[in-house]
Amino acid sequence: MLNEEFSNDEYQTPDTPQSEALPPSLDLSYIRQNVDAIKAELQKVIVGQEATIDLLLAAIFSGGHVLLEGVPGIAKTLLAKLLAKTMQVGFSRIQFTPDLMPSDVVGTTVFNMKTSEFSFNQGPVFSNLVLIDEINRAPAKTQAALFEVMEEYQVTVDGATYPMQFPFFVIATQNPIEQEGTYKLPEAQLDRFLVKINMEYPRLEEEKAILYRFRSDFKIRQREDVQPVFSAEDVRKCQNLTEQVFIQDTLLDYIAAIVHDTRNNGDLFLGASPRASMAIVRMSKALAALQGRDFVTPDDIRYVAYPVLNHRIILTPEREMEGSDTRSVIQSIIEKIEVPR
Repeated sequence: MLNEEFSNDEYQTPDTPQSEALPPSLDLSYIRQNVDAIKAELQKVIVGQEATIDLLLAAIFSGGHVLLEGVPGIAKTLLAKLLAKTMQVGFSRIQFTPDLMPSDVVGTTVFNMKTSEFSFNQGPVFSNLVLIDEINRAPAKTQAALFEVMEEYQVTVDGATYPMQFPFFVIATQNPIEQEGTYKLPEAQLDRFLVKINMEYPRLEEEKAILYRFRSDFKIRQREDVQPVFSAEDVRKCQNLTEQVFIQDTLLDYIAAIVHDTRNNGDLFLGASPRASMAIVRMSKALAALQGRDFVTPDDIRYVAYPVLNHRIILTPEREMEGSDTRSVIQSIIEKIEVPR
């Protein structure tokens, strides 16, 4: 079970009377089997980080991108690479640096001397799972190269459009502490990430387990034991099943109330958009499916509210000066809105 810190394209139309009759029971054993297989492979190397892994898998089943934030050395990059290794899909890694150009990410058109024609050379973003390390190290011009591909799953270069193959996920990492030589992500780009996951330090017992496991394996050779257990077709099936998870009208109203409050909150300079509302729907459905339930509960919504909203809202200058943070504001919003019965 997940801790209770807070507790693909089509959705049922609002005028459908969901609350009048429950849909037929949904068999989610397929998702459970795949989740167990992925976790078993990851746990060959990764110690702890259960909540992070659950949110990552929920984002994949929701068809969204993830921003991983945490201090250096807590296995952000390692976790993303191992997750890619458990999947039988293409993988590429892009290290963002201040001198990185947009063409280094999406590709460029070159002239072929032999054929006397221009051809497009695809950049590293043309893959299935793309890991972007330290996304805030590149300037705004390079960051903007991700706008189209993350939202529309295509790249336009010199007037020609090149679609991405299914599946397509971006996992980006950033360090919240070291800000020298970094470029803050604009709100428009942050909004394209389905969730922002804040990875924490391991607990004492987990740190001991890390030391015991790798005391004679300095190069982490155990990574070679991780095997692919999840295919592109598995991703498609899991996403289709997740989409069918039942959510009541009253819970949709609950989500709308939470997001609407962020737009009329005295502690916030910027509230969340309707894209955030849809993100909560998608993530709460995926979270329910991960736990083997074919219906969403208020606890699912409360749990995903923070990772969905924390990068989409901005505190007022007064609250920032007082030392407030987005976690406490989101928690206060959740606590004051009545939970549907």
